[in-house]
Amino acid sequence: MGDERVVFDDLQQVQLPALFGMYGVNCVIDVGAHEGEYAKRLRAGGYEGRIVSFEPVPRAFAELEREAADDPDWSVHQRALGREDGTTSMNVVPGTLSSLRPPTGFGARRYRRLQDPEAVEVEVRRLDGVLDELLEGLQQPRPYLKLDTQGFDLDVFTGAGDRIAEFVGMQSELPLMQIYEGMPRLPEALPVYEAAGFDVAAMYPVSRQGKTGRVLEFDCVMVRGSVLKPEG
Repeated sequence: MGDERVVFDDLQQVQLPALFGMYGVNCVIDVGAHEGEYAKRLRAGGYEGRIVSFEPVPRAFAELEREAADDPDWSVHQRALGREDGTTSMNVVPGTLSSLRPPTGFGARRYRRLQDPEAVEVEVRRLDGVLDELLEGLQQPRPYLKLDTQGFDLDVFTGAGDRIAEFVGMQSELPLMQIYEGMPRLPEALPVYEAAGFDVAAMYPVSRQGKTGRVLEFDCVMVRGSVLKPEG
């Protein structure tokens, strides 16, 4: 299954910058940035616009900050985004599995390190409350929203409020099996995104159950076809 993940990363590195060109994306809001892997793939694929990354986990944020230090168009913020402003306790584990939600029994069996998380207090903001700051200086903002929050994507999306209409595209992890309690599954989350005007451009398997071959989670890339950048 490792080869499948490599293909996924390579396809994103090629397809996303191409989509960004089609839709005139000039600001990528990278929510759940971890150590900056996503932003680095975008740069490697040729995207030169603004990137704004959010990562609340202290150890991951420290590495993210180092990665972005020499890139003047890449800013980083040590906070989570969600439905409401405030603070909350986050379940922090090694790697990319930290979440604001506790694991399900299935998740804890699949990923043993989820059984003993470290509780860390983190700041949470609504996206609509910080969006003006993030887009400041762009004459014609055409933002793209990337979500990778381990079960919290729909909360972040909801926190954008009516301003989600300003986004020309987005991507979100859509699970078929719940790794975290209350994690919205694909049949629940996808209709919410579609109702907001986004259409599927690509779906990539992110993780798979080895013994059955079942896909556990897709990464879904979506665009708002009605705002395709005019040619010329």
